[in-house]
Amino acid sequence: MSFNIHAQNFTPVVSPVVHEDNTVTFNYLAPEAESVKLSAQFAPKTDMVKGENGVWSITVGPVTPDIYPYCFEVDGVGVMDPQCAEWFPNEGFKNSLVDIRGKKPLDHELRSVPHGKVDYVNYRSETLGVFGNAIVYTPPTYDKDMDKKYPAFYLISGTTDTEEVYFKVGRMNLILDNLIAEGKAKEMIIVLPYGNPMKYYPAGTFDFRKGDIFSKDLLNDLMPYVEANYRTLNDRENRAIGGFSRGGNQGLAFGLNNLDKFSYLCSYSSFTSMDIPGVYDKARKTNKKINLFWLGVGTDDFLYGNAKEYMEFLDRKGIDNVQVFTSDKMGHTWMNARYFLSETFPLLFNKEASKAAMKKAEAAKPARKKAPEAAPAAKPDRQRLTPEVMAALFPPGVVSPEYHKDGSVTFRVHAPNAEKVELEGQMFEGTKPMTKGERGVWAVTITPDQPDIYPYSFIIDGTKIADPQNMHIFPNEGYKASLADIKAPQPDPQDLQDVPHGKVSYTYYTSKAVGFDRPVCIYTPAGYDPAGAEKYPVLYLIHGMTDTYETWFKVGRVNNILDNLIAAGLAEKMIVVMPYANPYPEMMRRGLAERYDALDTKLTTKEFTESVVPFIEANYNVRTDADSR
Repeated sequence: MSFNIHAQNFTPVVSPVVHEDNTVTFNYLAPEAESVKLSAQFAPKTDMVKGENGVWSITVGPVTPDIYPYCFEVDGVGVMDPQCAEWFPNEGFKNSLVDIRGKKPLDHELRSVPHGKVDYVNYRSETLGVFGNAIVYTPPTYDKDMDKKYPAFYLISGTTDTEEVYFKVGRMNLILDNLIAEGKAKEMIIVLPYGNPMKYYPAGTFDFRKGDIFSKDLLNDLMPYVEANYRTLNDRENRAIGGFSRGGNQGLAFGLNNLDKFSYLCSYSSFTSMDIPGVYDKARKTNKKINLFWLGVGTDDFLYGNAKEYMEFLDRKGIDNVQVFTSDKMGHTWMNARYFLSETFPLLFNKEASKAAMKKAEAAKPARKKAPEAAPAAKPDRQRLTPEVMAALFPPGVVSPEYHKDGSVTFRVHAPNAEKVELEGQMFEGTKPMTKGERGVWAVTITPDQPDIYPYSFIIDGTKIADPQNMHIFPNEGYKASLADIKAPQPDPQDLQDVPHGKVSYTYYTSKAVGFDRPVCIYTPAGYDPAGAEKYPVLYLIHGMTDTYETWFKVGRVNNILDNLIAAGLAEKMIVVMPYANPYPEMMRRGLAERYDALDTKLTTKEFTESVVPFIEANYNVRTDADSR
């Protein structure tokens, strides 16, 4: 494939390129680099080959269809693929995502079926003393049948993951959309909490005497918010909780300690405490309360030893449960997490199916003991969470960016073998040299002329990378910088303030112009009622070149700006539609275009007039006259 931007004669590198036989070519432009390696979950770390044009390349596979994280290692420095639009949201590591599709659509693929919405919401947490972040999925009929109430599944991501991961990587919304369309799963609401609320506080300021603030916030703040703002069925028969890795631990612990509120428990690649009074020691009573106790883990998972030990403990105590083992999804991975969702969604809030699965699992356990190859013994030196494993997985990090009360900011990056490190950012011209300190940590402190939200990067011996310690990324089809949010003494319009908040929803519409479903972000103001009589004007807001449909939300903060202006009486309530103006990457992937034509305004116009605007006017309470658009 090649790109074409007419008069600019610009032919950038394309990566990754997924071929028809599911081999994948990765390309990275680094003419000055001495070594570039591909680091991917589907293959060992592999050297790439440098071409005459300074592009390093490698073709691997064929690769089993799935979604995989990967990055490049450039002279020892990990970097996201600057040509790949999709990335793995994380507090720490920065990976891109490659989507290998099968001849038959996988459960997590975007199909032309009715789609639910994915809402990004802010809720006031009295426990935390701040506004918390959460994501809420509502099923396809939610805004159509206003009298219907739905069960709720609280789903928690793993260690260092953000609340976005079950959406952006786990694809929970697409899996459930597809299963609902096939009649294989019940409609439900899914709530994605942020599992590490300590990150809401400046580094070093969290008071650990507060204890388990995640559970306190979930019970006293997030659950009440969801139940006040969404049409949920609020009893134990209609609540489920689960998660992956640390999220599985959190979900099991919370669910088992609150069996008056939950009857469906799911653990994906995890385990929890074996000391919960009144639960394990009262098996008959506990079994009566639980409709589904589902545990899945890969036999090649580094937590397999802990997970299997917990399963055996439950069996000894007489606690009914379902145990599922995999051996082909590369261990502690989101390939497993997605598979486990596909297996459990059909059982949730289906009491007959879940009880049948529990009964079948218990009946099969004696036979499993005679055939241990399905669940082999763990490798004691590698498949258990020990202090040594924790230290290897989570080495001492650095704080970056660190915001100071005087308006200055310190940026840090760990690069012990680097000879030169610079900070590049829009808050100043050029670059700023960084100074090497203890443990190979480079640092620089700057004071911008104007508080604002700024993209920035580190340049390590010529290689530009996003800040490994900053979870906030600038969405872009190309290189993705980190974002520094430098606050003024008084709140700016783009800041999250204590006013009524609207929400930003992600959903999909069918494009007549290109023939497949495409994403869109939609802001609705506080008080918007899909069944109400009030109709709203619409602002169609289009991003810049190489930006994505998320950029006005995550960088422009259009939602915060409007929330604050509306609260101050300075703006009219409106709906803001943020479409993705560039269909070419997906068209090229599907063989519908050979080149990227960035100036194809005819296709963009056709897309908006024939698909985007009609979709909005059919699904939202909007005015349809020109004066209101």
